[in-house]
Amino acid sequence: MKYLDEYRDGELAQQLAREIHRATTRPWTIMEVCGGQTHAIVKFGIDELLPSRITLIHGPGCPVCVTPLEVIDKALEIAARPEVIFTSFGDMLRVPGSVTDLLSVKAAGGDVRMVYSPLDAVKLAAAHPGREVVFFGVGFETTAPATAMAVFQAAQQGLKNFSLLVSHVLVPPAIEALMASPHCRVQAFLAAGHVCAVMGCTEYPPLAARFRVPIVVTGFEPLDILQGILMTVRQLESGRAEVENQYARAVRREGNQPAQQLIRRVFRVVPRKWRGVGEIPRSGLGLAEAYAAFDAERKFGVADRAVAEPADCLAGLVLQGLKKPHECPAFGGRCTPEHPLGATMVSGEGACAAYYRYRRTPALV
Repeated sequence: MKYLDEYRDGELAQQLAREIHRATTRPWTIMEVCGGQTHAIVKFGIDELLPSRITLIHGPGCPVCVTPLEVIDKALEIAARPEVIFTSFGDMLRVPGSVTDLLSVKAAGGDVRMVYSPLDAVKLAAAHPGREVVFFGVGFETTAPATAMAVFQAAQQGLKNFSLLVSHVLVPPAIEALMASPHCRVQAFLAAGHVCAVMGCTEYPPLAARFRVPIVVTGFEPLDILQGILMTVRQLESGRAEVENQYARAVRREGNQPAQQLIRRVFRVVPRKWRGVGEIPRSGLGLAEAYAAFDAERKFGVADRAVAEPADCLAGLVLQGLKKPHECPAFGGRCTPEHPLGATMVSGEGACAAYYRYRRTPALV
């Protein structure tokens, strides 16, 4: 299979692992930002190929996991209204709010539908002019252009019955918040390649310089990740703190300019709370005033609320790289994909889900 098997070649992976062993002389802690990278690392046993001196820790790059409990509760309230068709990507349907989840609202009679694109929700709004269609817009810079396009098209079509519940977040402010924390132990980052395919790499050099931390834009296949680790180790060992691009086949320095222009046209940068992490300044996207008519929070008057996280869930510490999933007492017992305490166990990109799926046996973790 072209462009897949080539990046899963076992002999090349062993060769890269040997190079990493030769390059490593001291202990280093490296964070992979994206949940997709976490799943690849655990699934393919990449961490088991590395020297014991290298510790990989998992970052906050799971869009479902960082969506605040309060926003999920707002989604549940809107989805339960009889006039609403509530649409979302499939991952969000089972994420628990403070009391229930969207699938339970659907079972109770709510019109909750899974879609594969925000544009599917726009089509639903055009097909059902007597209903209110709401799309739950979550995710990083990777999904924001598609959400922006949905709003743009709804405006172009003059649809009055389409709106967004927006909880998009931005990666660079999260990296800055992690590095500024007194508890931070990250010495280098594998940055998410798909985010940079949209936004480019220009936001990272100031962070690398300020915190003296190497940042290597990295892809998602095993050879991508091993090569990204080798590039970070070589920087760390030589005392450099630069931005390098391992994922050059997909990422250009300036990124996708039309996508960025669409994001800037439809959204504005706002402070955003991250589930388990807290509020991070300038880390989210909200609708620009010109598109305020498409804001579901305003349209349905769902109020802000304060909701406490479950006390026995360590998802927030996992998202900050301070704990690994199997270090949570609830992991695999009181918290499973069938009965999750936190979003990291539900999401297809969640670190807890990766460990549960691929390394549930305690001896292996």
